[in-house]
Amino acid sequence: MTASTVVAAPPAEVFALLANPHRHHEFDGSGTVRGATSGPERLALGDRFGMDMKIKLPYRITNRVVEFEQDRLIGWCHPARAIWRYELQPVDGGTRITETFDYAGSPVAKGIELLGMQKNNAKSIRDTLRRLVTIFGSPA
Repeated sequence: MTASTVVAAPPAEVFALLANPHRHHEFDGSGTVRGATSGPERLALGDRFGMDMKIKLPYRITNRVVEFEQDRLIGWCHPARAIWRYELQPVDGGTRITETFDYAGSPVAKGIELLGMQKNNAKSIRDTLRRLVTIFGSPA
């Protein structure tokens, strides 16, 4: 599941937000992220960070950064080995943000499909991208 949008900010500014787990609740479109419980202020490859989450009931999850190119790409993996990935590309007037939820390598991929979670995740991606446009603005 992938979607893109363009915001009126340079890649470095967008990346700074994405790479700070303590700010993930600000752009999360799923409504499940409550806040970071652990982790650095600036993520790097291999870093782990804990999040307070809530889907009907509260829970905690630990993610690990598995993809990282400064100001270009960041992706983290949760225990089900699905990856949330953000790719940034400079464009006229700002940055193209492409968000992907990649569950192909997850041992529970079939369960994700059977539960219809890809529909919810696709909506969450669209809502996250809308929030990023609200934060950074649209190019003129």
